[in-house]
Amino acid sequence: MSTSSIEEKAINTIRFLAADAIQHANSGHPGLPMGTAAMAYALWAHHLKFDPQAPTWPDRDRFVLSAGHGSMLLYALLHLTGYDLPMEEIQRFRQLGSMTPGHPEYGEAPGVETTTGPLGQGFGNGIGMAIAAERLAAMYNRDGFPIVDHYTYAIASDGDLMEGLSHETASLAGHLRLGRLIYLYDDNRITIDGSTDLTYTEDRAARFRAYDWHVLDVEDANDVSAVVEAITVAKSDPRPSLIICHTHIGFGLPTKQDTAAAHGEPPGDEELAGAKEKLGWPLDPRFLVPDEVRAHFEAMGARGAERRRDWDSLFKAYRKQFAKEAALFDRVQEGKLPQGLQKRMPDFEESSKGMATRAASGKVLNTLAQSIPELIGGSADLTGSNKTKIETEAPFSSENREGRYLHYGIREHAMAAIMNGIALHGGLIPFGGTFLVFSDYMRPSMRLCAMMGLRVIYILSHDSVGIGEDGPTHQPIEHLASLRAIPNMTVIRPADANETAAAWLAALERQTGPTVLALTRQSVPVLDRKRFAPANGLLRGAYVMADLGSGTPDIILMASGSEVPLIVKAGESLASEGIAVRLVSFPSWELFAAQDQAYRQEVLIPNVRARVAIEAGVPQGWERWVGDSGEILGLDRYGVSAPYEHAYEHLGLTAERIEQAARQVLARVRQEEE
Repeated sequence: MSTSSIEEKAINTIRFLAADAIQHANSGHPGLPMGTAAMAYALWAHHLKFDPQAPTWPDRDRFVLSAGHGSMLLYALLHLTGYDLPMEEIQRFRQLGSMTPGHPEYGEAPGVETTTGPLGQGFGNGIGMAIAAERLAAMYNRDGFPIVDHYTYAIASDGDLMEGLSHETASLAGHLRLGRLIYLYDDNRITIDGSTDLTYTEDRAARFRAYDWHVLDVEDANDVSAVVEAITVAKSDPRPSLIICHTHIGFGLPTKQDTAAAHGEPPGDEELAGAKEKLGWPLDPRFLVPDEVRAHFEAMGARGAERRRDWDSLFKAYRKQFAKEAALFDRVQEGKLPQGLQKRMPDFEESSKGMATRAASGKVLNTLAQSIPELIGGSADLTGSNKTKIETEAPFSSENREGRYLHYGIREHAMAAIMNGIALHGGLIPFGGTFLVFSDYMRPSMRLCAMMGLRVIYILSHDSVGIGEDGPTHQPIEHLASLRAIPNMTVIRPADANETAAAWLAALERQTGPTVLALTRQSVPVLDRKRFAPANGLLRGAYVMADLGSGTPDIILMASGSEVPLIVKAGESLASEGIAVRLVSFPSWELFAAQDQAYRQEVLIPNVRARVAIEAGVPQGWERWVGDSGEILGLDRYGVSAPYEHAYEHLGLTAERIEQAARQVLARVRQEEE
């Protein structure tokens, strides 16, 4: 080992600050912080570019603790280097309302770049951050002005590398040759069940070399100089780098080191005392930070602040020479959209022949792309089907960092995790497309996206049994309900081309969470907006399209997406019989629920209890809007392989069935009211 005395003290401070916090909480994972303290120190002390006083500085290096169960490693580093994470918060580790939750949570403490813990997610997020950095460098950098000039680092565990997500994302990262991506692999050969020999015996180095990664090996991860040198070498290679660091889980624990017992439980007072004695650390007081160690870490923060001030000076000069680019940089960093977007949106003419909403989305996207250069996205090998291609743009590739179209390949989960990383990095708005049914493959990353409140747009086409002949394996039934169940996820299912344009505006304007655009494969009529209310009613989630007949409505018919034309047809038929009908387009429950009560009651008149809703999916959840007296027409079974018209008819998704249900509901409600 080649480590100076102050470095040894600094590393042991990290180890025991983490272990003391875990023991104090009587909960947590001491194994990773104690085992990786030296390699993390090597990165933070000798390579990482950061300023604790400016934690969102755009040109900072990004550090991701993909193995988020080892969160006290990150919290210790943030506290020691001067981030606004006081000792009181370290001592409140895993307690209600603290800034130090059990796994790192984006937004809870400065310096936490992403929410991690579900293994593999941080691994994918870091790759998204690296893609964002390359794209932004191509957008803004000019000769003599490296405005975007930083690296993405991560610490990943055996568990991260076992997860399928790491395979998908690593494959794409190697293909794209993301040379500013450097991952330190905590190779401690232990998981919760025991030795990795139980399940995980492939040659990891060979695997990553096959992905076209640069692979290095550090035999002793406690050798700071060896880790520092490996990172230096990694920086000189044009490929992403994996540095395999051989570590000892729970390093220093007398009986638990190198065992599964070190992973996820407090060490215990006796074991912790034994580790301190073994490594020459005072038994008391707990949460000890020696003065010389405090000064040593604060000097790292001061060096970072100086680098940030140098960048500020560079950007000031850049602003004078490249005013347009600087103004764009400022706008996107603030998350603002260009003014007047709504006026630039396409206006689709009424058409009974209609247009698939996926096709309308493609046209809207290409219009928006001309005004929003920060839009970046692609598809999981379904570009033509999702209509996600930006026609004027070349693909982002290892040779072309100026491209903003991403070919993700058949890697839906990777796409979702990478989009999270792009959004977290800042400066770009990511979108990604696949079939709605394949949101199943994306769900873990979508959930974390909603948890973090990221502006990510999912273009999920082929949204119903309207996909037709591909049959039940590709026809989403439960997926709308499943996505609506995710807190902070906004699901929008537009009825026609003009609602699709409004849906894009809603998605872009929402800065505090992701949006799903659920789009049809089949053509749907473009509604006559002279006859029906303007499509921008979508921005409020649900709106009155029309009242047919005279007086207070007898019944409310509501639908989303491709079923809206069905309630129009049924409503016209019922109105011809003297029944007053209100037609409500209901593209987004979440947007509607966010409206004030007065508006909601204006649309869904409380004393009109006769209501029918129809949607080509499971009916779960519609009872909130329909009430106890209404009827929900949906699907409680899987679909069929048939042309979509035949599928809809066979499954009872017809105007005739809506009429029948409406008459039954009206009769029941009138009988109850007599």
